Amino acid sequence: MSDALPRLTADVPGCGGAFKLVPEDFEVEEVPAYQPSGEGEHLYLWVEKRGRDTREVVRALCAALGVDEGDVGVAGMKDRQAITRQLLSVPAKAEARLADFSLEGVSVLWSKRHGNKLRTGHLRGNRFRLRLRGVKDVGAARESFTRLGARGVPNYFGEQRFGREGDNADLGRQLVLGQRLPRRPDKFQRKLYLSAFQSRLFNRALADRLLAGTFDTALLGDVLRKEETGGLFVCEAPEVDGPRVASWEVSPAGPLFGPKMTASAHAVAEAEAKLLVDEGVTLDDFRRGGDETQGGRRPYRVRLTGPSLEVEGEDLVLAFELPKGSYATEVLRELMKDG
Repeated sequence: MSDALPRLTADVPGCGGAFKLVPEDFEVEEVPAYQPSGEGEHLYLWVEKRGRDTREVVRALCAALGVDEGDVGVAGMKDRQAITRQLLSVPAKAEARLADFSLEGVSVLWSKRHGNKLRTGHLRGNRFRLRLRGVKDVGAARESFTRLGARGVPNYFGEQRFGREGDNADLGRQLVLGQRLPRRPDKFQRKLYLSAFQSRLFNRALADRLLAGTFDTALLGDVLRKEETGGLFVCEAPEVDGPRVASWEVSPAGPLFGPKMTASAHAVAEAEAKLLVDEGVTLDDFRRGGDETQGGRRPYRVRLTGPSLEVEGEDLVLAFELPKGSYATEVLRELMKDG
């Protein structure tokens, strides 16, 4: 697990070991934002899959139920090489054909009606259970894991965001600049590329804050995000907001560039502007992305909820919950370093 990004636990040795040798090494279960009511025009499906990505499941459902891809609701995309449990929604009128659905490695554990279609982001978070095999330094792993529990997990976008070839962000930059791609992307690919470019810029902003030791510090001009509500405001009094960051009431939030992004101020705004200069783009260029690049803010850190670490022979089994949009692999990178 090689890694070039700076880490919160950089002074702790890597624990070694190997990850995801088999899908059972990576279990993830959605924590839904709400439970289906039992009535309505949509049918919620609690689906378990192994060795399949979410898009494969959606396409197979569409074929079996005779519905369009746009009729299927998904709260979040899940890894292929894992055992995952997640909610999907389909039109309730297709309920009678659910028995026709069959896909190796996938099972529908239960179904229940609800009034609205499931939308992207309709989840509270994800619960993970990960196995690291052949760990060399349990003490180092425990130290890093404890520190993440205390200070939070640096909220990097994981490498999955950037594609197998690692070029999604470059393609997104070309789209933002109005340049033509070698192949015309479909709607899904276009969204993927544009968000990858925004993600790369965010990761660079977070890397700078980690290197400066300020990823969990309120700076003058920072955009701070309220943990409970997600509300944003600009820090004008670090001496007031610093203790609020320390108590996890608020967290500094980095840039997802776009016309609707809440602007920072002072030296923080200057640092964010430099990120754009270094990429040769302007904030206005993101308007070319339309609805896909409206912009926003993402917290630089997220809380590690319900953490546990167990030793099983030469393996470590980690369990924890993260908010939606955060990557369990970033926890592993903090522990393993370069493996």
